[in-house]
Parts: sequence; C-alpha cells; structure tokens
Amino acid sequence: MSILKRLQNENGQTPSKPGGSDGGSGQPMTARRVSAPGIQTSQDTYQDLKNRVQGKLLSTLDPGMDISKSADVRRTIQELFEQILNEENIVLSRPERARMFEQIAAEILGFGPLQPLLDDESVTEIMVNGAKNIYVERKGKLFRVPLTFESNDHVMRIIERIVAPLGRRIDESSPYVDARLPDGSRVNAVIPPISLVGPVLTIRKFSKTPITVDQMVSFGSVTPEAVEFLEACVKSRVNIIISGGTGSGKTTLLNVLSGYIPSDERIVTIENAAELQLRQEHVVTLESRPPNIEGRGEVTIRALVVNALRMRPDRIIVGEIRDEAAIDMLQAMNTGHDGSMTTAHSNSPRDTLARLETMVLMAGMDLPVRAIREQVSSAINLVVHQARMRDGTRKIVNITEVTGMEGDIITMTDLFVFEQTGLENGKVQGRLRPTGLRPKFIETIEASGIHLPPSIFGIGERRRF
Repeated sequence: MSILKRLQNENGQTPSKPGGSDGGSGQPMTARRVSAPGIQTSQDTYQDLKNRVQGKLLSTLDPGMDISKSADVRRTIQELFEQILNEENIVLSRPERARMFEQIAAEILGFGPLQPLLDDESVTEIMVNGAKNIYVERKGKLFRVPLTFESNDHVMRIIERIVAPLGRRIDESSPYVDARLPDGSRVNAVIPPISLVGPVLTIRKFSKTPITVDQMVSFGSVTPEAVEFLEACVKSRVNIIISGGTGSGKTTLLNVLSGYIPSDERIVTIENAAELQLRQEHVVTLESRPPNIEGRGEVTIRALVVNALRMRPDRIIVGEIRDEAAIDMLQAMNTGHDGSMTTAHSNSPRDTLARLETMVLMAGMDLPVRAIREQVSSAINLVVHQARMRDGTRKIVNITEVTGMEGDIITMTDLFVFEQTGLENGKVQGRLRPTGLRPKFIETIEASGIHLPPSIFGIGERRRF
C-alpha cells in the first residue's frame, strides 16, 4: 500500500493537493514564528503545528512511493520537511525540529509514539493502557514513560496498522487479537467494549539478535552443566515441555534449545503468532488463523498439528499448548516424532502434567484419567520449568524427568533444582544445582553417541554409571 493511501485511511481524510493548504483543513498555512530562543512553545501549540506540517507533507508526497524502501522514503520525508519549514517561515529550535521530524517519520514509517520504545533495546515490554498511560519493562521492572498518544483513535490506528498486514482484524465484534511485528515481537490488543480504559496494547519485544546460551549463563538463568545436559537431550531426541508463568522466558528458552536441533532434520513449527527464530535452513513455519468477519476460515493449532503429521517432519515444535491441541501433540510425540518440543503455562512441573490432562479433556473425548496419564507419561520425557524471580530475573528452577507410572500417579524425578541462598541488594542469590540423580533416558543419550560426565549430575568423578 502506498504512503498516501495508508495515511488517508488512518486519518480518515484525503490530503489536499499541493498549493499551500494545511493538509485537509482547507485553510492556507500562514507563515508563523513558533518559538524564539529561550521561549518554550506550549504542548498544544506544538501538537497543532506538528499536525499541520504533517498534513502539508502528506499532500506533497508522491502517492505511489514504496514504503518498503524505508531509507529512501525517510530521505524524501526529511527533504520535504525542511522545505515546508523554510517555505512557511516556521522557526523551531534544533531539538524541537529533530523531535518533530522523528515523530512525523514514525507516524508514516513506524508505529507513532511507540517507535522510540521499539528502537530502545533496553525496553523488553511495552504496555499501553489507553491513550495517556504507557508503561515499559526494563530489566524485569515496570516504569511509566512520559509519552502519550493524541487520542484513543490514534491508538486504534496504530493497532490496525499492526494487525492489517497479517490479515487479522479487531473491532467491536472481535475486540481482542494476537499479532506480531515484522521482527517477531509478540502483540496483544484489547479494545472497548471489553476494555474500560480504552484500547490496550501489549508488545513483548524480541531482541534483534536472539539471546544465546552464553548470555543465559552470564545472566545466571542457567548453569553450564544444565546447558550441556539440555543440549544432549535435544540432540538425542528427548521430548521436552518448557513450562512457567507469563513472561518467565519460555519462548526464549525454546528458541535457544531449538538451536541444538541438527541442521539435517526437517522442522515444522506451529504457533498462534510466529515468534520463533530458528536458524536452521529446513524449517516450515505454520501460523494459526482466527475466523473472518463471517465466522469462517478459522485454522486452529490443533488442525495444524494434525496437518503437520502429513508433512514428513523430523521435529514438531509448537509455540504453546493451551487447549485441546494437547491430545494431538501427545499423539505426535507417541507416534515416532521424538524430539518434539512445546511450552505451557503452569506453576510447577507437576502442575504442567495436571494442565496437560485438563487440556486433553477439553477435546471432549471421554477418556479415563488413567489412560490420559499413561499417554502423558509415555510422551513427555522432560519438563523444564522457568520462573520470574522477585527481582525481575528469569531463571530455570526445575529440570524434571517424567519417569513413568506408579498405579494411577505419574512419577517425576528432579534432576536439577534451583536453590535460593539469599537476597542481596534486591537480587536473588542462588544456583541451579544437580540432585545427584541420573535420568532413566541416559541410555538414549548415550545411544546417540553423547557421553555426559557424571559430574553434570552432581555425582563424584570416581563413581560410574
């Protein structure tokens, strides 16, 4: 879509032709001196001027300009911006001039007031609670930022700009949506009538350079011994579920572990909104689709899991299991697709299995609980549980093996457990320690040609397997 057409749609007006109009008001833009050295313009005056300059600029831009060539478009906008200020004898201080240009460029090429936050690498999450309240997360802590939208309609325009390229919609009949930014950052939007504070937008940013294992170790999220063990599990095709609460780092860890999958395997990823950043070449990415305005055309995670079985996958990676798709994921893990991985929300490894049982029952199948548990215990080999600590850091707190069944109970064994030793200067102190127990699937790992030293499991070097 051209710049002119997109901005016409968002502004709800047709920019007028060049010739001195103010971009839609029909009144000529008169020459004015906005500020002089030492005089601060009011916010209202500045906003009014920005809107008028932006309207004039839009009326001058080539309607057929390709916005995908952002560098060329930005250069053109800069030239027109300077030309308009000179023609209209508008005098701005250097900071005001730079600020206005960046805001106008963000409205045309980016996401308005959110663009500087998206460009700030220290910001990991952005939360918009209506037009006037914007919060960000930095290092696990929430802060309010002095940025605002012009109105709730302005927020809605930005939301629509995000979801429209994905073929998704948000309106009163469908007042919430999951989406993603071009860089893979996760987006959730909720609008009135179900939101009482105006449009609410939550963006969980993904780093432009994916977090590496070395960074996770340096952050204290995991130990080198646990990393070596998890790498061996992935390479030897152990079925893994990564569990944890919201914002605990499940998707980040799934990205890291996926990097250990050999490059000669065919990987099929299935997600609600494509977030995974796999580096292998042979990757097929599938994304679910909500129903259209007529209530048709929905493609669920469950349908994609079933379809993936016909695509000759070596590995199936599901971004998150949250509904009846759990039964198909378990079936895939039990029918020759070893090494599959997924994530699930839960409070503990034991709770992860309980949630899986509940999600299987959501499929509407009248299965005995014991039968479900047998499926779970045979399909899942390892549960890696992450937690968001009180200081905002994310850590792996449990690596737990699913060992089988005893009667009607699924048995589990902790292989690594996080031991908190204290709280120093507000920072959680502790370490992920091995329990001294070896997994039952150690033979599977060794059959893959991987031999882990006993010290990884906290066993003395002189002791033998």
